[in-house]
Amino acid sequence: MSTLDQPSQPSQPSQPSRHPLSWLSQRADERRAAGLRRILVPRAADSPLIDLAGNDYLGLTRHPEVVEGAVEAVRRWGTGSTGSRLVTGTTELHAELEAGLAAHAGMEAGLVFSSGYLANLGVITALAGRGDLIVSDSLNHASLIDAARLSRARVAITPHSDADAVAAALAERSEERALVVVESLFSVDGDTAPLRKLHEACRAHGAVLVVDEAHGFGVAGPEGRGAVFDAGLGGEPDVVVAATLSKALASQGGVILGSAELIAHLVDAARSMIFDTGLAPASAGAALAALRVIERDPGLPELVRKRSWEIYELALALGLEATAPSGAVTSIIMGAPEAAVAARDFCLERGLHVGCFRPPSVPDGKSRLRVTARADLSDLETDLIRSVLSDLADNRPSAAAHRP
Repeated sequence: MSTLDQPSQPSQPSQPSRHPLSWLSQRADERRAAGLRRILVPRAADSPLIDLAGNDYLGLTRHPEVVEGAVEAVRRWGTGSTGSRLVTGTTELHAELEAGLAAHAGMEAGLVFSSGYLANLGVITALAGRGDLIVSDSLNHASLIDAARLSRARVAITPHSDADAVAAALAERSEERALVVVESLFSVDGDTAPLRKLHEACRAHGAVLVVDEAHGFGVAGPEGRGAVFDAGLGGEPDVVVAATLSKALASQGGVILGSAELIAHLVDAARSMIFDTGLAPASAGAALAALRVIERDPGLPELVRKRSWEIYELALALGLEATAPSGAVTSIIMGAPEAAVAARDFCLERGLHVGCFRPPSVPDGKSRLRVTARADLSDLETDLIRSVLSDLADNRPSAAAHRP
């Protein structure tokens, strides 16, 4: 029998010399060498540290009424929402929360999502797709960036807070529909977007303005109604507001606010709402209780802005480079990632917990401490903040000695 007549032998699969995830250890080593390795550090419930790292801007996370709002919601509705919003996951509590949030922001209607990230994904992918244009600020949050990518629309990235560049991108487009996507108060530098100018550009060129108020709702504007309301844009039909419930409202979840027509469209088209379990009752109850506290005590937003400005002025007086805050956030620029980590540890050892932001969250050479004020900071805590930042300015820690 010729070789052509012989049955073919099954080929033996090649055996990989390493398991398919072996590259992860090399990537971890590269991050460690660059000062970019991250770890999770569990926080104790009774931590003695002064928290200037979290997002509890109004100090409501442990407020008795907010806690009771969550507990009462669990007693009445149970621990989970039991399903997606379109099946069993919408309760009377969700509807009450959506109406309250919309009224506070001066918008017509609202739709709650299980996180702020999913709210941004839902609204942008429901409003833009192939053949559309999204104009995105260069410093937008990762959730906005990911949403724009998922939409499959063409994305034009414009320089930070450059309304003229936005207008030019809109004027030059060939697409019929366009969104301009921006944060109201930016989460790292703490500055405010030029919302009125951006809206003028949108109105002139037939685009929709989508504003992420994650760091503005409950903090910016009169009674914490947000930067959009403060700019006189609340209720405008071509303005969409996204917000999170996890910062000033001391809970969890996200919300989209806009026209009733918009919200009806999202119920039909926002995949991150349709295919996700509804927000847990405890989170809805806590957020609604926090909203009521803010409405009863409208001075809280102004107080947190005052505290943040005091920290900023202190940093400047000590010779530290800091960003001017519009809300609760100011950043102290440290430069290299290692220097920022060492400065964070320096503060931590002295009882002060501050955020540490490194690339890719911030540009190279701009690693920083992100300091978030709270409305409930006491005079004793303020004194310690002053002391620790003074020590930091006098004794810059070595970038070589730090934990990852």
